Amino acid sequence: MQDKSLVTIICLCYNHEKYVVESLLSVLHQDYPFIELIVVDDFSTDNSRETIKKWLIDYPEVQLIANETNLGSTKSFNKALKLAKGDFIIDLAADDILVPNCVSLQIKAFQESRYKNLGVVYGNAELITENGDFDSYYFTVDFNKKTIEKRETGDIYLSVLSGGNSICSVSSMVRKSVFDVLNGYDENLAYEDLDIWIRASRSYDFDYIDKILIKKRISTTSLGTHFFIKNDARSRKINYSTYLIIKKAIRLNKTKIEHKTILKRMHFEMILAHKTSDFKLLLKYVLLEIKQRFHIIKERG
Repeated sequence: MQDKSLVTIICLCYNHEKYVVESLLSVLHQDYPFIELIVVDDFSTDNSRETIKKWLIDYPEVQLIANETNLGSTKSFNKALKLAKGDFIIDLAADDILVPNCVSLQIKAFQESRYKNLGVVYGNAELITENGDFDSYYFTVDFNKKTIEKRETGDIYLSVLSGGNSICSVSSMVRKSVFDVLNGYDENLAYEDLDIWIRASRSYDFDYIDKILIKKRISTTSLGTHFFIKNDARSRKINYSTYLIIKKAIRLNKTKIEHKTILKRMHFEMILAHKTSDFKLLLKYVLLEIKQRFHIIKERG
């Protein structure tokens, strides 16, 4: 019996004029039919909005939210989330491309997973250049395109805390109820994925699909390229958001190993703050580490 669960795909666009139509068409070309598409243009300064409106003439069932000011990804996503009718949510950037069976594979994973408290499924991604040429894979694969390194599944809270390549966010599908419980993305942050995965993994299980689900475009304006830029305003904003996320995570920790794991993560972020010459942020981490170590000593007592 076919699953008829509605999937809402929220496509966030900011200056993606060259890519947005390809991204939107990848949603309509899914082999899973029960999809609601909501597009948000976050006050693009190129011709993205005009391009989307022209495309929508042939697809009037697609909803468009046209922000009157630039709100950023977290606030833009939450605006669309309030309108979403789906049982499951996909957060799609307007320069990325879903493979044709992405949604059906994700729905199947929810149906067949051994985890009873499953909140999130995700898979692998093919990384492509701005011109659409193959670059690499998010998780390294073998000749059969199977992930070489085993992925953590189930309770992945520690794995997410430690950082690294614990989850491929762009290939994820999330139960709508998870977003409802967590009140969506934290709008105080410059980026959303680390925070939402920490909060979600505290209460829900995650499962992995060993397939390529999406083509993720690498560009000079991509968020991931700005974590490591020295003396850069966007870099400082992003890395300060990580500091806020770590402070929130400390309050979620319950065990000694979780407290130790967050200290290791803080050390990594301190090195990054030093490399990017963000000495104000580095001082914040030093003070936070002292406070955290006192907390651990107090718990032992």
